[in-house]
Order: sequence, then structure tokens, then C-alpha cells
Amino acid sequence: MIRPHPTTRRPVMMLRRLAVTAIGLTLLAAGMTATPAAAAPGGKAATTGSFVDNTPVPGGFASWSELLGLQQRMNTAAARITKAAERNANSGFAGIVADPTTRHLQVYWKGEPPANLVATTRATVATKVLSAPYSQRELVAAADRLRAKVGNQITTVGPRADGAGLLVGTQDGLLGASALAGVPVTVQTGVAAAPATRWDDSAPWWGGAAWRNTATGGGCSTGFGVYQGGVTRVLSAAHCANINVLATDPTGQTIGTVGTRNVSTDTLLLNGSGGGRVFNNSTNAAGQVVSEFNNQVIGATASQVGNWVCTSGAYSGTRCSIQVKARNLCINVRNFGTVCGQVQAENTTRTNAVGQGDSGGPVEIVNAANTLQVWATGTNTAIDDTNTSVACTGYVPTGRVCAWRFYYEDIFSGMAGVGASGVVLG
Repeated sequence: MIRPHPTTRRPVMMLRRLAVTAIGLTLLAAGMTATPAAAAPGGKAATTGSFVDNTPVPGGFASWSELLGLQQRMNTAAARITKAAERNANSGFAGIVADPTTRHLQVYWKGEPPANLVATTRATVATKVLSAPYSQRELVAAADRLRAKVGNQITTVGPRADGAGLLVGTQDGLLGASALAGVPVTVQTGVAAAPATRWDDSAPWWGGAAWRNTATGGGCSTGFGVYQGGVTRVLSAAHCANINVLATDPTGQTIGTVGTRNVSTDTLLLNGSGGGRVFNNSTNAAGQVVSEFNNQVIGATASQVGNWVCTSGAYSGTRCSIQVKARNLCINVRNFGTVCGQVQAENTTRTNAVGQGDSGGPVEIVNAANTLQVWATGTNTAIDDTNTSVACTGYVPTGRVCAWRFYYEDIFSGMAGVGASGVVLG
């Protein structure tokens, strides 16, 4: 996960304004002295804006709206398939790749999938059903076995979306990993996880704003507004603060105390009023903030392998051109522990995705029908600061650690971990 900013005594790197520490993963929290390079506009951004319009569109699509429209149809179909598979304990479901640049949904299955399920999916989006040697349930069980045997020797572990085996991240490699797991293992070496206004927000608190841990001075980012017991709260990362710690914005304005905290999902809830909007910004070619605005949250959606997402941390600002590479991972963050329900994603331009200070901040999917709106899909947890470190961008471009590969908690897993029932809509 991401450690605090280097101006502190360098505890675990978390996305408060952090870096990742585990066998390679750093948390995203930040240190106590970090301030924007240039003063960020005070208060809430009064306008809305689109943060993808000036980003190159991959895959030969004419526009981001065209790409995102296909992705949205793919994700709807993927959710239907996943729910159907979860209802059947003996399902051969292995995984899904929903990369719109391939123009078709790839469904991996051990054995024959239900014909009616495939027919329903093909009625809405082009679909390929591909054979998989292992089901997702078999691979999750294999991942649990491997974690029990090797512990901290691995940084990340989870099923491959194609059902071919496990995806395992290590710092220096792991001899005999396949034999230990009982299934084929794809090993990523040199992987580490660390914790990765905006600066003067007010209630109801929006996602992507900066907040301070008053006990340590560390900095993190607010996540989506969520409901807990019918009351709105603010989602963020558990590594940012302990229970009952008071959170403020950088101006000293009280947000609320940490009321609920779950280390195993790296999520917490601040007892402040959560809003249904997120901060975003446009940037120039160097990643500097050009203008800040806000976007309406219209719901929550799980991110699938192959999806294109954006992040919105208070320190790095809005970052796009990010593609999901794996999901359902458990990651081992040094000095913090194991966090499950994680998604691995990479900035395809090999520039900053998130960094120290972005912990707890939103991961979002842009609505294809209206690029002024977003779906909540996750909460920033950690970066791989050992092998994918790059120059930082945004409000604090110097004095911290950033990376193009990172990990975030799936929105549904994260909410379940803190007893949240849904996101606040804008």
C-alpha cells in the first residue's frame, strides 16, 4: 500500500499520500506537509466537464462515447453471467474479458455453459465462449492454498480471467509456484504494493478531495459517498487512519471521525455527509491541472478485465487511459497485511495512474451516453512502486512516489466490508 509522504518517518506507503510497501506494493497515503504546487481553487467546483475528450481513443473507435457504449453493454452482460454463475455452486464459469477494443465479450467456461445464458448474452453484444481448464471456484481455492503455504513470499494472487491458472505477483520470483498451488501459475516478478479539492471541500463531501488524519498529519483522498444504515458516509482507505480518528480537510474543516474500518478490504467510512459527485479535472500534455470541475455519480458497476477506467486522487488529479488487467486478487502489502477484492490496472501510456496521497480516492467508469457522468467502480489502495514508478502529475507533482501499475478495491467488495448498502447518487 502507499506510505506517508517522505517528510514523515516513512511508515507503510499507502495512498493517503503514500507509496506501496509489501513485497513491492506501497499504500497511497501522504505525509503531513504536502500542499498543491499551485493553490487549488477553494470550495466546490461549480461546473461540470468531460475529462476524456482530450485523451487519445484506443482501438480505432471514433470517440470515447463509442468505446464506452460498447464497454457498458459488455459489462451489463458480464454482470448477468457472473450472477447466474454465483447461483450455481457447480458452475464451470472461469472468467470474463470485456475489452471493447476486441469488439466482442470473451466468456471463459470449464465445460459447457448454459445455452440460454449464452443466447441472451449474444442478443445484446457479440460474444465468444472459450474453453477454460479451470473454473473460477477452483482457482480461488488454489489461491487460498498458495497463500497458506507461502504467505509473504507473494505480493498478489488471484484467478486469471481466462481460467488458465493463477496470476501471482512476487518481488523476486517463486520457485515451484505451480506445484505449490496445484494449478499453472503465471508469475509477475518485481511486484510490490504500496498505499498510493480537492483541497477545500465542504459538506456534503465529494469523492476525490483531500483529507487529513489529525492523529498523524498524513494525507489521503475521499472516495465515493455511500449509504450505511440509511445515512450517507464517505468511503476511503482503511490504511489512512484508525477507528475514531478525526478527519479534516486541509483547511482544518471537520469531515468526521472514522466510524467503520475493515483492514481486509482496505476500506473505511468517515462519519461525514457523503455527496453524489466526484471532483475531476482536465490536464495538459505534462499532466498539469488545467481546470477543475465535478461529475455526477449515477451508480456502481464492477470493473471487468479489459475495461477502461479513470482515477481521481486529490494529489495526482484525474488520470485516464487506464486498463484493467486482473480482478479478484488478494494482495500482500508490506507492514499492512493481506487485502482481497482487489483489481490490478495499468496506465497504457506508462505515465502516472496514481501515487502517494491518492489512497481512498475514486476509480470511475465514464458513462458512454453522457461523459459528464460516472459510475463508481473502486477505491485506490496501492501502487507497484518498485518497477513501475514514474513522474507524478496533478496538484503535487514533486516530492512523492507515483506509478503506472496500481491496485484498487472493487466497489462492491469495499462497500460490503464496511456495511455500506450503495453509492450516493448525484
